[in-house]
Amino acid sequence: MKLFIKYMISNRCKLAVKEELTKLGLHFVVADLGEVEIMEEITTEQLRLLQLGLNSSGLELMDDKKAILIEKIKNVITEMIHHTDELPKVNFSDYISEKLDYDYTYLSNLFTEVKGINIRQFIIVHKIERVKELLFYEELNLTEISFKMHYSSVAHLSNQFKKVTGLTPSAYKKLKDKSRNTIEEIGK
Repeated sequence: MKLFIKYMISNRCKLAVKEELTKLGLHFVVADLGEVEIMEEITTEQLRLLQLGLNSSGLELMDDKKAILIEKIKNVITEMIHHTDELPKVNFSDYISEKLDYDYTYLSNLFTEVKGINIRQFIIVHKIERVKELLFYEELNLTEISFKMHYSSVAHLSNQFKKVTGLTPSAYKKLKDKSRNTIEEIGK
């Protein structure tokens, strides 16, 4: 049986889910961010207890098909931008479509309808948060960050950064309090 879990987008979240499932004596495989495969039938009481345990960690079970697909889109984007060293060489639309085995136009329309923001804008916001993280740790210069994040130029990155944050990357680096959003907060 597959369970879909909202906000399960980090290793910390995976650990919380594993802990709750173990408490209930369930055998499972964490298939992907946001998905868990349970090896046996889960009782109504186990499901209720799991929901309570997940809620205490800021997670929740999902059963609405549209909500599950939206969460899968968000998880693919999060994984692609925040949890891999190298962004895919193909268009993001092709990558997402291939990963989820759905037509991109359908995914895009559904995402925009439900989230009020299109997938492209959601990706940009995530990329800028990743750029903020890379600037914060000061391991790469702006040219290297631009290349790593697949921007066509430093100018393109800088323009997009300013549109989203209101600051240039240089001005952001000079801030004493470099505010960043958690992955869970981006694009809510």
